[in-house]
Amino acid sequence: MTVKPTWRHALGAVLLAWAGVSVPASAADEAPANSTLDAPLFYQLLIGEIEMRAGEPGAAYEVILDAARRTRDEALFRRAVDIALQARAGEQALAATRAWRSAMPSSLDALRLQLQILSALNRLSDAVEPLGTMISLTPEAERPGLIAALPRFLQRATDQAKTASVLEEALAPYADKPPTRVAALVAVGRGWLAAGDSVKALAVAQQTHREDPAAPGPVLLALELMPAAPEAEKIVTSHLQRPDAEAAVRLSYVRTLTNLQRYPDAVRQLELVTRQKPDLAPPYLSLGALQLELRRSKEGEAALLRYVELAQAQKAAAPPAAASAADADDDDDSTPSRPEQGLVQAWLLLAQSAEQRGDYKAAEGWLARVDDPARALEVQTRRASMLARQGKIKDARELLRRTPERTPDDARAKLVAEAGVLREIKHWKESFEVLSSASERFPDDADLIYEQAMMAEKLDKMDEMERLLRRVIELKPDNAQAHNALGYSLADRRLRLPEARQLIQHALELSPGDPFITDSLGWVEYRMGNRDEALRLLRQAYHARPDPEIAAHLGEVLWAFGQQEEARKVWTEAKGRDAANDVLKETLSRLKVGL
Repeated sequence: MTVKPTWRHALGAVLLAWAGVSVPASAADEAPANSTLDAPLFYQLLIGEIEMRAGEPGAAYEVILDAARRTRDEALFRRAVDIALQARAGEQALAATRAWRSAMPSSLDALRLQLQILSALNRLSDAVEPLGTMISLTPEAERPGLIAALPRFLQRATDQAKTASVLEEALAPYADKPPTRVAALVAVGRGWLAAGDSVKALAVAQQTHREDPAAPGPVLLALELMPAAPEAEKIVTSHLQRPDAEAAVRLSYVRTLTNLQRYPDAVRQLELVTRQKPDLAPPYLSLGALQLELRRSKEGEAALLRYVELAQAQKAAAPPAAASAADADDDDDSTPSRPEQGLVQAWLLLAQSAEQRGDYKAAEGWLARVDDPARALEVQTRRASMLARQGKIKDARELLRRTPERTPDDARAKLVAEAGVLREIKHWKESFEVLSSASERFPDDADLIYEQAMMAEKLDKMDEMERLLRRVIELKPDNAQAHNALGYSLADRRLRLPEARQLIQHALELSPGDPFITDSLGWVEYRMGNRDEALRLLRQAYHARPDPEIAAHLGEVLWAFGQQEEARKVWTEAKGRDAANDVLKETLSRLKVGL
């Protein structure tokens, strides 16, 4: 007969755990251990759990907390805290941690819970003492690591400015001690950064870097600061000039540059890493992806092939246990640590590059290597793209529609993929229709509406495009791309230019440093007759991202200034990267420029 587990069974297991008794696999396996659970304590715990089950958490809390005080048992104190938290009684949870600390002054668990609860209750003025005590109780060798983790530990507080002040006060003693000074200052800087005070955070990073140029902590803080405070980059470049600078710091710089869409700068840093560490695989994958994004197919494919060579060797040499560990630790899709994941990404990129060159046989060869159900739609999308490029549009669409749907999100993803394939071959009308159908199935999906707006623009349905973009902004007021697209479309048609500039400036506030938004701002300044400012912004955008569309705009402003030689140089570079770019072709045709 099968015995169904009941709350009594669960309670029995909990009581045994509290009493320090482990349950053996069978009675014959080991002799029972002596238990500290006497009859009065047993009944007290039983009553506490019965009260909890009966929906009386207040009574349960009092009973369990009394038992914890009498027995000085950490498990019982933790249970009292849990009961209070489940009942959303923050003050009682806090009182339980104080009782715990009073009974067991050196309990780090009690301190951690007290700090977490103070943070959640936004009672950070009471956190200075427990913070200082927790640091002092931590072994000296572990203190820098603990201090570095404190800003994240306290991130749940709603008043981050108060959090930064508390960190500054609690860490002041440790900022005067050489072993912990850098960690303490960087933690304070991160606190001010979280509070939105990039000026104070930058000052801390600069001071700490001056005092210890070899320390990576201030450099990592500076990398976090770069989007809000571009001058923080000087700290990074200064550190990376040192011969002892770690490759990991340079790769973190690459990630920041990539996030800022400064792809040429990121490529230069990756090339340095690959020269310094020629047998380190992940940088080649990132380098290959960026080179392809910059339309440098030869360099991109070379980097990806080198990655495949190194990753396959790593995969062959790694024991199964190591592969499992890499899989568990892998949380960065941009540079996968697990060779299997990285190889799939490399094969897909190589297939895409071969497809763009028109080498469909090579592309299919790379796709055939991918045996990952999670990437099935991506593989089929690339195959559909190749069919469409060869004029087999019906077959391409049918291939995508037949792709199995593994998750509820796959239905949406298939529609997006179909619209994307049609967009690639400039079938704007069909793409617009697919996206319209998708928006009907998934209403208020801002991303779908945005893509639909872009197709409306291609079809010269400008009123429809504006309506759709304003709907995106209504759904997602922080969507920088929607603000930028609407502002640019107005500027390009010479309509409502002050409003266009305002929209683009807001987009740049939402996404600082984005080269495409900077390009749009340069273009609207040009339309408004501010040629010097237009040229400054367009040069800045082109330096960060030498994209053909940015090149088209920069070249046109240079041409208007009479700097025709430089304009031709910019356009020639862009044509070498992407001769088929529509904006570049239209600009050269309109200005009657032959290259």
